Amino acid sequence: MPDPDDRRYTATHQWARQNPDGSLTVGITDFAQSQLGDVMFVELPPVGKTVVADEACAVVESVKSASDVHAPVAGTVIEINEALPQTPESINTLPYESWFFKLQPDAAQAYNHLMNAAQYHTLIAQES
Repeated sequence: MPDPDDRRYTATHQWARQNPDGSLTVGITDFAQSQLGDVMFVELPPVGKTVVADEACAVVESVKSASDVHAPVAGTVIEINEALPQTPESINTLPYESWFFKLQPDAAQAYNHLMNAAQYHTLIAQES
């Protein structure tokens, strides 16, 4: 599955898509879900939680292991995907639609420092 060009990526395999209001929608990449295997459980951060960049703020568990989901930038969690804990398997089939949380960044320009799709593709090619 190709990594969409309409978002940015982190070295810890999160994606972030900038919304019209400047907030970011955050999820995990196709590469991340393929490494995890069948996702069985998701723990989301509370709305209102303040996070720093690269901080573990959610958890995804699969039949293989548990993995942290990191904040791509510093900010405040403003919304969570309340349907995701009931359908965690959607992460495996729709990783770019199965978002975890929305984040209001502390600094708008922080998003621009994340990797674009081409840079992320280079990263995962090195890890494969």
